[in-house]
Amino acid sequence: MAARFVILTLFPDWFDGPFRESICGRALERNLVSIDVRDIRAWTTDKHRSVDDTPYGGGGGMLMKPEPLATAIDAVAGPVGSDNRAHVVYTSPRGKTWCQADAERIAALGRDVVILCGRYEGIDQRIVETRIDEEISLGDFVLTGGEIAALAIVDSAIRLLPGVLGNEASAPNDSFTTGLLEAPHYTRPEEFEGLRVPDVLLSGDHGAVDRWRLQESLRITQERRPDLCEKWLALNPPPEAKRRRRKT
Repeated sequence: MAARFVILTLFPDWFDGPFRESICGRALERNLVSIDVRDIRAWTTDKHRSVDDTPYGGGGGMLMKPEPLATAIDAVAGPVGSDNRAHVVYTSPRGKTWCQADAERIAALGRDVVILCGRYEGIDQRIVETRIDEEISLGDFVLTGGEIAALAIVDSAIRLLPGVLGNEASAPNDSFTTGLLEAPHYTRPEEFEGLRVPDVLLSGDHGAVDRWRLQESLRITQERRPDLCEKWLALNPPPEAKRRRRKT
């Protein structure tokens, strides 16, 4: 059965293009995934289709109202407390930062995923407490809305679903999957503007290539994300460090 994502948004037309291209588009055509984009305003009850109101206590901006959100989420996710209720994600600047491990977790979840796209100053806290399973952010910055975050979440999870990638060996070697950033890649020609492909990649020695790629991954990760490098080295100490620990 195809994995199913439902996106709740105030701007459903925003998603018309991105999901129909490239890997996501092919996954949809082959029925490996289902993406259903729904307009939250469909669950409003007043003639103006109101979805926002001023916050209690004052302050700038508007908040998304609880009534249409509760009705919308329950309609697509299932009743609160039901065994087959979908996993509900809310895109919010105060959420946990999305990472590759989260994409792997969502891809392997085995049940529908509903993503509520945040807007304005956010949503009524009572919806967070009663309807949301996790809040997700893309990083330490603020977007005009949660649609970009929803796109990133779905895209990163879809490519990990069985059968989606043309080469199943691609995903296990992605940046972050191993805990390190990827090593540099090269293709034809062997020389371009005076720069040659490293000899080791032309050697045919797969062991040497693997060692080179690991060294380059470590170098690049140390330069650009020393936090990741430190974490990786703690889990994968070099052989001499292991020997020193045994002696002590």
